[in-house]
Amino acid sequence: MQIKLASSYGFCYGVKRAIEIAEQNPHSATYGPLIHNKDEINRLKNNFNIGLVENIDEAHKEDSIVIRTHGIPKKELKQLKAEGKKIINATCPYVTTPQQIVERMSKDGYSIVIFGDKNHPEIKGVVSYAEDEKDAFVVLKPSDLYDLPLKSKVAIVAQTTRKPQDFLAIVNELVLRVKEVRVFNTICNATFENQDAAAELAKEADVMIVIGGKHSSNTKQLHSICSNYCTDSYLIENENELNPQWFEGKSLCGISAGASTPDWIVQNVVKKLKEIVS
Repeated sequence: MQIKLASSYGFCYGVKRAIEIAEQNPHSATYGPLIHNKDEINRLKNNFNIGLVENIDEAHKEDSIVIRTHGIPKKELKQLKAEGKKIINATCPYVTTPQQIVERMSKDGYSIVIFGDKNHPEIKGVVSYAEDEKDAFVVLKPSDLYDLPLKSKVAIVAQTTRKPQDFLAIVNELVLRVKEVRVFNTICNATFENQDAAAELAKEADVMIVIGGKHSSNTKQLHSICSNYCTDSYLIENENELNPQWFEGKSLCGISAGASTPDWIVQNVVKKLKEIVS
């Protein structure tokens, strides 16, 4: 069986930057998981003594706080700064952008529509930058726009890891409903590249392995895209989850990885896979 890696996969710029920032600040603690990959979080803990706090109360006890790539709510960031703590902001610049747009456009009197998952930490942070959070609406599909109390002018941004075609569907619906729509494409280019590369590989593979955290939005998107072209597509976090039965009678195994997946995990999967099919 041939094993082929996607032409673009794994760590994006924001994640690489966050890992480097964390490594440069040992004996600190991240506010929430720095990235959605527990194996990499454990590596940082074991090698750099970087802890993890899950809420503002736990953060009070730490001297140095690393802000996760997905960002945190504006009020919580303000609280931490007011306490005089050392704040190391590893928020991805591509996440900071929609935060700034929401803050500016809401001050200018626009209703805010955010395309994404309301329970995702990135979106929780973005919503918090609206002047009035009651005028910021999170949607996942065009029908979610129905009956929303939108103003006559609306600004829309997107979660960085969402599909462009889904974003456009919501934009098109907004244009039909609202007099003025300001569209800000805040989907990350790295997301495009990984998704396009995964789709192309899935078209020719008869089994696909997508590597990444089970809670990672962009990894789940990759798996969904691969499943559209290759029915035998599997999402795993590391090499220990590989099942030899998946590869029986297969000729080409494609491999992709989410933006929070370090290359050392990808290489471990490739090594284990070669052992399985040898």
